[in-house]
Amino acid sequence: MPPSDPPAGVIHDIGYREYQGPRLGRRGITLGLYSHTLRGVFGLGRAPRSKVVPMGLVTLMLLPAVIIAVVTVVLAGQGAITGPVLPYTRYAMVTQAAVAIFLAVAAPQAVSLDLRFHTLPLYLARPLERVDYARAKLSAVATAVFLLLAAPLLVMYLGALAAGFDAGRQTVDLLEALVGALLFAAILSGVAVLIASWTARRGFGVAAIVTVLALTYAVVTSLQALVAFDADDPATAGWIGLFSPMTLVDGVQVWAFGAEPSSPAGPSGGAAGVVFLAVTLGVIALCYAAVAARYRRVRL
Repeated sequence: MPPSDPPAGVIHDIGYREYQGPRLGRRGITLGLYSHTLRGVFGLGRAPRSKVVPMGLVTLMLLPAVIIAVVTVVLAGQGAITGPVLPYTRYAMVTQAAVAIFLAVAAPQAVSLDLRFHTLPLYLARPLERVDYARAKLSAVATAVFLLLAAPLLVMYLGALAAGFDAGRQTVDLLEALVGALLFAAILSGVAVLIASWTARRGFGVAAIVTVLALTYAVVTSLQALVAFDADDPATAGWIGLFSPMTLVDGVQVWAFGAEPSSPAGPSGGAAGVVFLAVTLGVIALCYAAVAARYRRVRL
């Protein structure tokens, strides 16, 4: 008998329409990854339990600002004060514990899970370079931290306006604090993402970030207090502030805006302030370069 012909393949049209929209390139994909990461940091688009910690920290950051705004209005109405209860530039330092915890949650969420579940190759299967991935993740975490700091400042600003304080002066003070918040966001997110990019274990990332941020601040401010008060050498104590991200940016605010230092000592003069600014920008650039280098070498 002649051999039977093999069964022929059949293509079924099940009614799906082809995508007719624009094909986004490298920039569009990077922007999409940025927005997706930013939403994920706040738990948006994820399970309800994933929103508890980030939204709880957002509430924790806003609550003191609301209280300060109410107290400002009440005391100003009684004629007890002529300015805000707390300077805008000090808010990040006062609430730094909540900021550190937020970063410890946000950075591993942004990068550690991609390493753990091996999803990085899926991103890079599109026209997306490794440096684009690093840039999108860093930018998203930095934006989240900036929003976390900026929202309470706006609440305090509205409270100051409601209290009848000079609008021009309050606006200038707010803008200065927002510049400080931008520096805080850039340097803290750089440090946190760099740490998180080296571990696929989310818990390790959380612990490492909290330890680094809290330990550097505790050690630096303790040494500053010893040198400034016990040794009576505030100039040397001010230089010690270079070794903690929080006191580093606080020193820039002291120099650039004439703010009161939130640590035992700030920069001792104009030259010291320039050094603080240069070191701050250098650390931000170094963290970006280190994260980019990390993802150029990471195994898929």
